[in-house]
Amino acid sequence: MLKIKFGTDGWRAIIAQEYTVENVARVAYATGLWLKQSHENPSIVIGYDCRFGGELFTETCIKVLCAMGVKVLTSKGFVSTPMISFGVLQYNAQQGIVITASHNPPSYNGFKLKGAHGGPTPPDQIIEVENLIPDHSIEIKGSLAEYESNGLLKYVDLETDYVDYIRSKFDIEKMNQSPFKMAYDAMYGAGQNVMKRLFPNAVFLHCETNPSFKGISPEPLHKNLLELSETMKQTPELKFGLANDGDADRIALYDEDGKYVDSHHIILLLIHYLNKYKKLTGKVAIAASTTLRVNVMSEKYGLPCEVTPIGFKYISQIMMNEDVLVGGEESGGISVKGHIPERDGIYDGLVIYEFMNETGKTLKELCKEIYDVVGEFYYERADLHLEESEKQRVIALCKNGINTFGKYNVVDTNFIDGFKYELPNHCWTMIRASGTEPLLRVYAEGNTNEEVWDILKTVRETLGV
Repeated sequence: MLKIKFGTDGWRAIIAQEYTVENVARVAYATGLWLKQSHENPSIVIGYDCRFGGELFTETCIKVLCAMGVKVLTSKGFVSTPMISFGVLQYNAQQGIVITASHNPPSYNGFKLKGAHGGPTPPDQIIEVENLIPDHSIEIKGSLAEYESNGLLKYVDLETDYVDYIRSKFDIEKMNQSPFKMAYDAMYGAGQNVMKRLFPNAVFLHCETNPSFKGISPEPLHKNLLELSETMKQTPELKFGLANDGDADRIALYDEDGKYVDSHHIILLLIHYLNKYKKLTGKVAIAASTTLRVNVMSEKYGLPCEVTPIGFKYISQIMMNEDVLVGGEESGGISVKGHIPERDGIYDGLVIYEFMNETGKTLKELCKEIYDVVGEFYYERADLHLEESEKQRVIALCKNGINTFGKYNVVDTNFIDGFKYELPNHCWTMIRASGTEPLLRVYAEGNTNEEVWDILKTVRETLGV
């Protein structure tokens, strides 16, 4: 049978090709088996996002787990990934499962594991679950009604739990009176209901269920958020644009001019606000693909900074064991002190919105504040769909050593995950194969818009892609 492997963030595959009821049952069985090895009466929180088949695949997991004697807590209707992680803590469960493929194209679904600490299950434990996946089919038996009646299945309201929690952390009533009117783009994802409940007067885009995502991957990149950008430009009263990915654990922002504010800027804004305004301290933990400006700001503010491989599970592990102020990735997954050790696009967005309201400054003005500390910079990423042979050729070229990309000399390298090349004047580029999709990603950062596009073009020419 298919050998199932977890990638950067869970197991993901194309629906009806490898992502089938049969294979989902096998992974659920391994998860239950793994839990029962170390817990006498384990419980697990499970939910699904807005993707095709989410309810069916979740029911499959519930039946497999309940038949094994594992207690399951679930919610009716779709939920976000942060709601599951928060629910694991709220109900003292030993594990969480999210049926989601996050930002991947609509043809995908996936299976994420969440630990008892309220964040991604650590990599060593993921491997243990992988090793228990049987090479045969698992019988799916019983009914949800039967398992509910005997107490193995319990329905809880994960959405209301999360909304109540958010209200306890932020002055939502004050935010609803803000002069900075908000636009929210759910990208047809799982953040839509929560945001409608919290901010009924916001301008909402793509806040209905559409498992096809209108053919656009629910990844909060500018190319996928042009409607939000135009809405911000054309509506003068809109000052804050927030977007989340399909399972609402990633974030992107737009300022009053409709300009895209990427995760690099958001991480810097969060460090700046929490340290300089709220006087909080702690380590900064960032994935290898994050801007070098974070290292610059951390050094200036006297904060330790640690660089990890790609995947929030590595950052979450640090947050479990150390005092972390901000942990973040280039992909828009960020967590902050005072919250669960999990990426949460809604929570992060509200911290920035609070920053605006507490200071009376627009997002554009706040970005200017961080430029005063680390200098202005621009960032772009090219996602290249290449044949596997071509992808391996590029990787081999990087492994053999590259000293220059055209006129740009390589100053330093970091190969902790992928191939990151530091260029002069805080510029950099990185080449890395995606851990969840058949893509080769090329990242670039420069001090001007023209420079970043020139770096990206030069790097691609050097690589022959």
